[in-house]
Amino acid sequence: MNTVLFTHPACLEHDTGPGHPERAARLQSIHRALEAEEFALLDRREAPSATVDQIARCHPRDYVDHVLARIPQQGYRAIDPDTVISPGSGEAALRAAGAVVAAVDCVFAGSEDPYGARNAFCAVRPPGHHAEATRPMGFCLFNNVAVGAAHARSVHGIDRVAVVDFDVHHGNGTQDIFWMDSDLFYASTHQAPLFPGTGSPDEVGTADNILNVPLGSGAGSPEFRAAVSHRILPMVEAFKPDLLMISAGFDGHTMDPLAGWHLVEDDYAWATAKLVDLARHACDGRLVSVLEGGYDLMALGSCVRVHVRELMAG
Repeated sequence: MNTVLFTHPACLEHDTGPGHPERAARLQSIHRALEAEEFALLDRREAPSATVDQIARCHPRDYVDHVLARIPQQGYRAIDPDTVISPGSGEAALRAAGAVVAAVDCVFAGSEDPYGARNAFCAVRPPGHHAEATRPMGFCLFNNVAVGAAHARSVHGIDRVAVVDFDVHHGNGTQDIFWMDSDLFYASTHQAPLFPGTGSPDEVGTADNILNVPLGSGAGSPEFRAAVSHRILPMVEAFKPDLLMISAGFDGHTMDPLAGWHLVEDDYAWATAKLVDLARHACDGRLVSVLEGGYDLMALGSCVRVHVRELMAG
């Protein structure tokens, strides 16, 4: 099996309130896109809940307990001006992190194992890459990709994990969690200036393990592809990861309302194919992709369609 999709109905129950861009309809648009005949053989699995111990490898245990304790019994609660939680948010957040843990287990089992696969895509919400070690923000509660990276190192005995983030917003949370660990590499191309205001080129981590390639508003295919080809791919390859992960945000699409890039579906197909090829040569194909942003519903569905198509082709 080449590709497994991890998701869970609970991720639809994270209700952020009327008019919020990070809404259940995002996941519904992805599910519709993946109903096409070409995905008939896609292995679809329900995400388990992450345990507090699994999340606590990245976030202090009291932070995890605090976030879960703030889930309201009814109505909505705003953690900050952008991040809203509701009664279904706790299970959704645990399932989102648990999907990535399960995906990591899956790719380490390998494609020859009945449980395993070469790569996996986690269609989950809430997203995670803005969640710092001790602060939820930017629609994010737990840093899903960082939880997966920590699980890979703790359970599967590897040392080096690389995360490539092509969301249009910088993944300040992943950078924060990875900052002091030379065996974790984070590479991001993102729009600047833009929320959250981090991700300048001089933010390099304590061991040159952070690579930020900001691009201005109006950037399109040439700038994006140059950043990936000439900056990100060579650095990730030189890092020699045992596992490659993607923070897969599709909000750089030209139709997206929250940013100003002009990417199209072909750019995401191209980037995915490049990363699949890098994983094939660097780490026996082991690749876990995790949904982050993407807020135009039609564009999101189309981008995920080509993303998963390239994963399956790998």
